[in-house]
Amino acid sequence: MARDRGRETDGAKLRLNQYLDRWLETAEMRLRERTFEDYQYLLNKHVRPRLGERRLAAISPLDIQAIYKQMLDRKLSARTVHYAHTVLGSALRQAVKWQLLEQSPAAGVQLPRVHRTELKVLDLEQSRVFLKTAVPTYYGTLFAVAVTTGMRPSEYLALKWSDVNFERGTVSVSRTLTKSWRGWAFNETKRARSRRVIRLQSWIVRLLEQLRIDRAGKTPQFAEWPDAAELVFKTTKGTPVAQGYLVTKCFKPLLKQAGLPNIRLYDLRHTAATLGLFAGVPPKVVSEQLGHSNAAFTSHVMPHMQEEAAAKVEAILLADGALVSDESAAPAKAETRAPVPFPEIADRPFTVGHSQQPSREFA
Repeated sequence: MARDRGRETDGAKLRLNQYLDRWLETAEMRLRERTFEDYQYLLNKHVRPRLGERRLAAISPLDIQAIYKQMLDRKLSARTVHYAHTVLGSALRQAVKWQLLEQSPAAGVQLPRVHRTELKVLDLEQSRVFLKTAVPTYYGTLFAVAVTTGMRPSEYLALKWSDVNFERGTVSVSRTLTKSWRGWAFNETKRARSRRVIRLQSWIVRLLEQLRIDRAGKTPQFAEWPDAAELVFKTTKGTPVAQGYLVTKCFKPLLKQAGLPNIRLYDLRHTAATLGLFAGVPPKVVSEQLGHSNAAFTSHVMPHMQEEAAAKVEAILLADGALVSDESAAPAKAETRAPVPFPEIADRPFTVGHSQQPSREFA
């Protein structure tokens, strides 16, 4: 039997914990820091406690199946089980390549069905309500950029002022921002085609211009990570904005205040795509703005089509003066607030805390 043959290999000498330590050392070289930490977390949380002290060659498909059942019994999602299987399966396939096993015990495991959930987005009117509520707040410009560009949170939180071309009205997406136990770091975008130039709506350009004026020299320097000095979006303390903090202390309270559905921060990206399609922007252009389409299409059609797309979405958002008046370009008087393009709600009170808490994706 394959399992018996495995006992004749080095896999019979190694315990799973020892093997995973070696595998992670090599995996770290090819993985992003955040992805590597997620791998460690999943293995430490679900695999090592049950099988860590077992001999590598003695692990059977039933052993792994029992781990996944335990995860489901703990009410973890099928998607999380699939992710855990991806990580463990990759580790065990490498064990086969290293001739520590004859075959991977993960190959014979059955996985739970992943049910596709309905995508949650804000419709046009809800988007207007959200922007009217959000823009007068400290992170208002950030949320306006999220709704109108479709960038990922890790992308707009990584924006530097050098990425914004005010003359052309564009923003370049070339990096992401992550936080780990080592601290803050810039990383490459999710994939090569995620590097892109996005045309900004004209009112977003004005918000960014005002933000740059309002924040110039007014936020303290973050000594622990000097690169934060050039970030477009920072906390009042001059530190990078943590996604967990942004969600719990700012985004969710805004949704509740505005009486809107309880969506995820990432769903603002889907909202941007939906608004583009609703405005009649071709699907390929929407896909390119999100960083999903191929590079060949980008180089040939995007410069003029993005400009038209930005204008179309701006037209439906600002129809009949629904959001922005000409006064939005006037200098803002508030010292710690974003530029206020909605004079009729400028005095609406809204406060948020500033204590940053890291978030963990997997329970």
